[in-house]
Amino acid sequence: MIRFAQTAARVLTVAIVTLPLLGGLACASEYKAGEIEVEHPWARATPGRAKNGAAFMKLENHGGTDDRLMAASGDVANRVELHTHLHENGVMKMRPSGPIPVPAHGHAMLQPGSFHVMMIGLKAPLVEGEMFPLTLTFEKSGSVTINVMVKSVGAGAGNTGMKHGHGMKKN
Repeated sequence: MIRFAQTAARVLTVAIVTLPLLGGLACASEYKAGEIEVEHPWARATPGRAKNGAAFMKLENHGGTDDRLMAASGDVANRVELHTHLHENGVMKMRPSGPIPVPAHGHAMLQPGSFHVMMIGLKAPLVEGEMFPLTLTFEKSGSVTINVMVKSVGAGAGNTGMKHGHGMKKN
């Protein structure tokens, strides 16, 4: 009986030590909707009393048919929209983008300076290290709910996305 208790204690200790590590792997941030894989969704922490935020990710299309990200939704903000940055008369402007194409056997990058999910009227600050859910709806692949990891305020700085044709690429 003592041997059983010692073995049980060892198993419990190993579980307590390794479960957080496995939990990190479970949050490795890959989600699937049909042929679309959503990789590494993240957002920047919001400074001060900022009321808007943005989420970024890679959308990988493993299928032979083009698809489009039609919408994003979530309770994190009053409005959740698909946006992009446009260069107009020497000025960068953020605008709603409408559907975001995800080419067959290719990908679309939602990244700073390009396509992104805009969250307008945040209900609470985005805090580094926390996560929040968003639901992405694709034209052909359906919907998937993802967990977005909040990174530091300066995460992704210098990644303009401008050299990637607004983030769309055939593999």
